[in-house]
Amino acid sequence: MPLQVEVQEKPGGSYVTIDVGGSLDANTYTQLKAAVDAVLKLPVNLVIFNLEKLDYVSSAGVGVVLGAEKALKAKGGKALLVNLKPPIKKVFDIVKALPKQQLFSSIQELDAYLSEIQKQVRKDGTP
Repeated sequence: MPLQVEVQEKPGGSYVTIDVGGSLDANTYTQLKAAVDAVLKLPVNLVIFNLEKLDYVSSAGVGVVLGAEKALKAKGGKALLVNLKPPIKKVFDIVKALPKQQLFSSIQELDAYLSEIQKQVRKDGTP
């Protein structure tokens, strides 16, 4: 599924919303990264990622969002995630909860792990 990214600057430049839909993976993450890079050049300290229409996220996509969060934090700002479907929320929960010692031998192994988690959450409906 293709990725849809829509950036909306709010009046007065107080914050930016980035709506993300479709599949955010190794083939599409550069589209979101380009949008995030452009937003980070703006004089905003708050970026809201609206993930309501996001159906799938891989480690590449998570990396873009966490990179934005790190860049914003460095300049006193923050990134917020809203409207996460249970499988997407589970991925972000896992990534933030994994101890630093949790290692994967490759991106493919990590993505396979994240894909399996998302499938399980869809099946049983629990976040």
